[in-house]
Amino acid sequence: MYSQTQAFSIVQFCEAHGFSRAMFYLLMKDGRAPAVMKVGKRTLISAEAAADWRKRMESER
Repeated sequence: MYSQTQAFSIVQFCEAHGFSRAMFYLLMKDGRAPAVMKVGKRTLISAEAAADWRKRMESER
């Protein structure tokens, strides 16, 4: 079994990164959200996409 999260729901991603779902959707609207994937009806963010997003956000400073 994996010891680390492999994919986050939007709620899990927001909680892990300390902001609201509303902020997530603002980031999506601005084209600044992490890449998402659809699995059935669920929208998930892979651990790799989350890491890429963090690097991108750090470089925007």
